[in-house]
Amino acid sequence: MAQIIDGKKISAEIKEELKAKVAQLKEQGIEGTLAVIQVGNDPASSVYVNNKKRACEFIGIHSKSFELPEETTQEELLKLIDELNNDKSVNGILVQLPVPAHIDEKTIINAISPKKDVDGFHPENVGSLTIGQEGFVSCTPAGIIELLKRSDVEIAGKNCVVVGRSNIVGKPMALLMLRENATVTITHSRTANLKEVCCNADILIVAIGKKEFITGDYIKEGAVVIDVGIHRDENNKLAGDVKYDEAEVKASKITPVPGGVGPMTIAMLMNNCVEAMTR
Repeated sequence: MAQIIDGKKISAEIKEELKAKVAQLKEQGIEGTLAVIQVGNDPASSVYVNNKKRACEFIGIHSKSFELPEETTQEELLKLIDELNNDKSVNGILVQLPVPAHIDEKTIINAISPKKDVDGFHPENVGSLTIGQEGFVSCTPAGIIELLKRSDVEIAGKNCVVVGRSNIVGKPMALLMLRENATVTITHSRTANLKEVCCNADILIVAIGKKEFITGDYIKEGAVVIDVGIHRDENNKLAGDVKYDEAEVKASKITPVPGGVGPMTIAMLMNNCVEAMTR
């Protein structure tokens, strides 16, 4: 049976470390503020926003909340972002995605100053990651690296397969694993013989967005399995992209859903906020 990688526990450790770091920065007169913008009142987004506010409070940084109505125009949102870009008291800006359909997500991401883009989505930060320069790294992939390292998973020299090629998880994940000296394969919906490719993975990272798509026969005996997916069924029960009970008997280590990757995303957002304070 696989050892469970406890994301709740590891994220709590990281937040404790950040809390101590923030206290030191405050002694030097450095304060931190994260501005969180939510357009509309999507229930899932509201939950995430509240979790982010609570995390800010825990580590000791301020959060400024902007809850805008659904009918907010793109121009109004861009004007607010511009004001926050120029507000010296704000270190980080986060627009909760998704935004309503009449607002162009790409335009909004590009409008946030790369120096305040604590989500790590701005093209400048993505480019910095690609060429190994300093910049903010997308929180979920950064969290997965911490999960692996703090669970004593050897990354260098290992075969890593990433299932999914999104800009938020798949692509930055592959770049981060390369940075840690893994040999990386990116797979996706068009990959031929996906099962065979996955069976070669020492570390299998699944972010395909399809409920329980990866079954036990995709997993090499003793592989480390990281499940990024999160799905609710009609009874509100959560499941991931990996069929957990089948994977658990083959993997050496595995992340559960919930309680695996999810808590790490907010911990690494806080990490980026603290980094923004020190830059």
